Amino acid sequence: MAHATTDLSPDATAEIAAGLNQAVAETVVTTMLAQNFHWNVTGMAFGPLHALFQEIYEDHFVGQDDLAERIRAIGHIADGKLATHLARSKVEEGDEQASDRDMIRHLAEAQETISATLAGLGEVAARHGDVRTEDLAIARGQIHDKFAWMLRAHIR
Repeated sequence: MAHATTDLSPDATAEIAAGLNQAVAETVVTTMLAQNFHWNVTGMAFGPLHALFQEIYEDHFVGQDDLAERIRAIGHIADGKLATHLARSKVEEGDEQASDRDMIRHLAEAQETISATLAGLGEVAARHGDVRTEDLAIARGQIHDKFAWMLRAHIR
């Protein structure tokens, strides 16, 4: 049964907020990863990769804000500390001197990691009847799946 945000139990919002904060952490780290690669990519595919990496970090900047605002909407604190994001995230920072193929691979894996985190978040939200968080998790997951596909298409 679907619930209004104000009808969710404290235990439900705590579990949902934890999943949202995980997604924020991974999105923040991936935003910086994409920006780092945008600044430093070289090679024959410089132009298209430079543009794609920019598209990714610009999207993720908006996405992390949407996720963080949902945390606030359910009454919890959105963690904004970079050290916490780095410690919490399953996505690791990248090497700005990596080859373009390694940058693509690393960024594609990051997209898949976030997508999996969001799928889990969607399941938690659905279990608690939080359709708004579930919808956000599904929408963001689709975006990360698309970016993973676009990146992998460059190295197939």
